[in-house]
Amino acid sequence: MPAALGFATIALFLLLTMTKRVSVLVALVVLPVLAALAGGSAGELGGMVLDGLSKVAPTGIMIAFAVLYFSLMVDAGLFDPLIRGLLRLAKGDPMRVTVATAVLTLCVALDGDGASTFLITVSALLPVYRKLGMSPLVLSGVVCLGAGVMNMVPWGGPTVRAMAALKLESSDVFTPVLPAMGFGIAWVLVASWLIGRRERRRLGALTGPREEAAGEPVPVSAPAPGDGPGAVRVAAPAPRWLTVFNLLLTVVLVVALILEVMPLPVLFVLGFAVALLVNHPGWEQQQALLDRHAKNVVLVTTMIFAAGVFTGVLTGTGMIDEMAEALVSVIPDSLGGRLPVLVAVTGMPLSLVFTPDAYYFGVLPVLAETARGFGTDPAEVARAAVLGQMTTGFPLSPLTAATFILVGMSGVQLGEHQRFIFRWAFATTLVMTAGAVLTGALSL
Repeated sequence: MPAALGFATIALFLLLTMTKRVSVLVALVVLPVLAALAGGSAGELGGMVLDGLSKVAPTGIMIAFAVLYFSLMVDAGLFDPLIRGLLRLAKGDPMRVTVATAVLTLCVALDGDGASTFLITVSALLPVYRKLGMSPLVLSGVVCLGAGVMNMVPWGGPTVRAMAALKLESSDVFTPVLPAMGFGIAWVLVASWLIGRRERRRLGALTGPREEAAGEPVPVSAPAPGDGPGAVRVAAPAPRWLTVFNLLLTVVLVVALILEVMPLPVLFVLGFAVALLVNHPGWEQQQALLDRHAKNVVLVTTMIFAAGVFTGVLTGTGMIDEMAEALVSVIPDSLGGRLPVLVAVTGMPLSLVFTPDAYYFGVLPVLAETARGFGTDPAEVARAAVLGQMTTGFPLSPLTAATFILVGMSGVQLGEHQRFIFRWAFATTLVMTAGAVLTGALSL
């Protein structure tokens, strides 16, 4: 019963959101509550919801202040040199901009944190896409692909969870799949080139007024809540000393995030407070900036807390555990020897069903023990899980808070984002799985 309710809740969520019958926020809150009531868990509902909210609270706080921080930096013109450099290289060509998006994402995502990757890349590149008239779905999709592959680094979430769940070392899990990761990076560049060619055909030749986009762009700021979807706001250029200060502050903040000097929410709270004080010393200026970007903060943080309700109820009712056991029970003996490849191929679609913790600490140990029974090294199953689950899948999953940062800042709907990039992301998993088989990381 719990497994059936869980699968039905996930399926109904995907159906309703991808067909735009209800908003994602409503579906994230209402559907799990109805499932809990149907399963007879009404008495524990409040505790489960609060537990889910408490787990995403640090992420919600971090995102609120991170959105404000990077919005302030966009307003201050910190990313204008990067925008100008990209436009010079792209020469107004959507295909080159798309490839540049992939390259930038692959570099920024080295920190292994999807949230900061999305915040930095979308803040820097969204003005470029607006100036060229490119679809924001291309931006969210290509960033999704690049961040997904780079999420395999040993300090990223999937690999850390896999090693912890099965008590393995980085040499057991990450080192063998490093060549496969190279295959994935190459595929992301190829995919971005193909997506960019399609976007170029959609827009046609950039002639007339569009040629101005290839030159020196005016400084831009993040759009205000009243602006239209394609609006670009003109910002006064900041003094050079202030630009240098903002750059140094951002570098220090990013390094501190990578080194985890303090908890991420604390770093962004402190970073934003310092940046706001230096860039806008007056109370009226500070209030104006908060008013201008309040809508973006509300849109992103409400989604994160709604996702906390969703995962809290599904976890508290035991639906996720029951779904894990049900999936393992249907694996036939004939596929036991090929379980690692099966795990890799199915990992990406399953990221839409399981949270990272649920998959790695709930499903993966069961799969590893099953593989051991068939004579397969559990480390292979861990590698397979890293290749699929929450690498190419995490920027599409409604169960991951970072997904809502990506779609919220890009200004796209979750269902549209999933439909646009799902096949490209799944192809990334297939390419990396093939690379892992060819290099011996996975046996077939």
